[in-house]
Amino acid sequence: MSTPKTVQQLQLEWVTSENFQRYGQVIFASLDGKTYDGEDAQLNLQNGIPRFYLMRLENIGRKFHKITRHVQCTQCLGSLEGKDWLIAVCPPYNDVNEPALEEIAAFRIPGNCFIKLHEGTWHAGPHFDHEAVDFYNLELADTNTVDHFTHDFLKSHQLEFEML
Repeated sequence: MSTPKTVQQLQLEWVTSENFQRYGQVIFASLDGKTYDGEDAQLNLQNGIPRFYLMRLENIGRKFHKITRHVQCTQCLGSLEGKDWLIAVCPPYNDVNEPALEEIAAFRIPGNCFIKLHEGTWHAGPHFDHEAVDFYNLELADTNTVDHFTHDFLKSHQLEFEML
């Protein structure tokens, strides 16, 4: 007999630099010629070959039960065509192998910026309501094979999340 799953709702917040700082950075457009400073993405790509690519995701929706992290590099994500999108995150306690359930937060990302995730930030997404969205992704060439740690809440807590 299987245990029934619980669906936990996460309230979405519009992302800001302030409310996202525990998880990473929000990068908005700046005028050409601006010198490098703390508002630019603070990247760590020193542990391998950087990979910058476009990925197409289709029919993702707002529910998830798995959350992933990468501890060897930062990761940048942004949508093309100005489409807004969603992501759930949990702070990067890199000495702990499981995300802190009570600290999971959900954000709506507008299509005019991108996010940079700190090393080790747990993340579920990108998610969205559109039929398909193209994203640019900056990480390491082998991130998804050697630096991809996933926690499955369905297995550990019979829990699924829905971002509202």
